[in-house]
Amino acid sequence: MLKQGKQAVLRSLKRSGVFTIVDRSKWRRQRLLILGYHGIAISDEHVWDDGHFIAQDVFRQRLQLLKTSGCAVLPLDEAIQRLYANDLPPRAVALTFDDGTTDFYHRAFPVLNEFGFPVTLYLTTFYSDYQKPIFDLMISYLLWKGREQVLDLSGITGIRSESTLSDKPARDEVTGEIRAFARSKGLSADEKDSLARSIAEQFKIDYDALLGQRKLHILSPDEVSELSGQGVDVQLHTHRHRTPRNRELFLREIEDNRKRLHQLTGKTAEHFCYPSGDYDPVFLPWLKEAGIVSATTCETGLASRDSHPLLLPRLLDVSRLSPVEFEGWLTGISSALPTRGGL
Repeated sequence: MLKQGKQAVLRSLKRSGVFTIVDRSKWRRQRLLILGYHGIAISDEHVWDDGHFIAQDVFRQRLQLLKTSGCAVLPLDEAIQRLYANDLPPRAVALTFDDGTTDFYHRAFPVLNEFGFPVTLYLTTFYSDYQKPIFDLMISYLLWKGREQVLDLSGITGIRSESTLSDKPARDEVTGEIRAFARSKGLSADEKDSLARSIAEQFKIDYDALLGQRKLHILSPDEVSELSGQGVDVQLHTHRHRTPRNRELFLREIEDNRKRLHQLTGKTAEHFCYPSGDYDPVFLPWLKEAGIVSATTCETGLASRDSHPLLLPRLLDVSRLSPVEFEGWLTGISSALPTRGGL
C-alpha cells in the first residue's frame, strides 16, 4: 500500500508541475544523485533476486530517461570534486556498479556505450583471479533453482536434515546454514565450489553449463583491463569483499585490492565502496590513512556538500522501482517521501 500510495503521489506531483520546479531548483543543483547497480541479468537472475539484478531492457529505459530528462551524467571523480566545490551542473548524476560480475561486460557496458555515459565499477578482485562463481550468491541461486524440490543436507553438513525450499524465508535460512557450515569448517575456495556443485547435482542442475555461462562470476583480468582501456573507471571494493573490524586486516583488504587494480588498469584507485553496504565509524580514519578520497554506502539519498565524503549516499536501482519513482529520484522529490526497504 505504501508503494502504491507513493506512486500515486508522485504522478500527481508530476502532473501539477512540481517535478519541474524541484528539478530546476537551487536545492537540486546543489545535490548529486549517485546511482548504484549490482548486475544486469544474463538470463533469470532478476527473477531470482530483483534486489540485485535488473533486466537489460529496464536498464536501457533508465539510461534513456537520464538522457531525455537532460541529466548531466558525470564521471564519479569529477562529480565529487564539483559537489564539494559547489559547481555541479543541473540534474547531476553519477553511475556506479558494485562487485564486477561478468554481466557488466556482456549486458551493462554495451548499453552504457550506446548512450556514451561514464561509469565507475567497484571491483572486488579475489574472484577475478579465481574464476569460479561467487559462493554465497551461487548457493542462493541454486536453492532458488531447486525451489520445487527438497534438499537433503546430510551429505553436505553431516547432519541428517531435509529442507523444503518453496518460499524465500526457508531458502534464506538454508542458505545461511550452508554459509555458516562453510565458515565453521574453514573451507577453501575450491572446497566451497565443490560444495556448490554437489547441491547442483542433487537438484539435477547442469553446473558445468552455469560455469560455461560464467554466471555469478567476477570479470576476468583480461576483461577488466579491456574495460579500463575503453574508459571504465575501476575503483576499490576490497579484495575479498569483506570489511574486518581490525585495522591491519582492513587496510590489507584495501592494499591488496588497490595493488591488483593497478596491475590490471595501470591506475591508482582512490574511490571506495563498502561491500554489501557494511560500514562502521571506525573505518573512517583507516580510509583516510589509505588515501581514500570518497566512499559510497547503500544508504538511500542524494549527496550534498554536507555529506561526509566517506559516507556518501546512493540510490540502489532495482527492478521493483517504477519509472515514476525513478524519475522522482532524478528530480529529488522522492527523497522527501517515506521509504521502506531503502526505496
